Amino acid sequence: QVQLVESGGGLVQAGGSLRLSCAASVTILSINVMGWYRQAPGKQRELVAGITSGGNTSFADSVKGRFTISRDNAKNTVYLQMNSLKPEDTAVYFCNARTMFAQYWGKGTLVTVSS
Repeated sequence: QVQLVESGGGLVQAGGSLRLSCAASVTILSINVMGWYRQAPGKQRELVAGITSGGNTSFADSVKGRFTISRDNAKNTVYLQMNSLKPEDTAVYFCNARTMFAQYWGKGTLVTVSS
């Protein structure tokens, strides 16, 4: 069982920045892929960014050039650095971990971007 705890959400003005953190209860070296998803009101959950155990990253087109994802293996933590935030980035952001056998979700952290 993997527990994920997100933090770092909040209210920010358009153009601002936030850094989200996702702390895992196990060593993230044992996790194949860690990612950030988001779900805006009335919309489906979507993948924002992912990072593999090898450090390969991927991003949704809507956030490319603005968001970065990184991991600190020593702290078992994955980060999502969000810059140049837009009102359409407003959503609940969820951390996700995928192993060979299962996937796990955090409870989410709310990001609100005001115009």
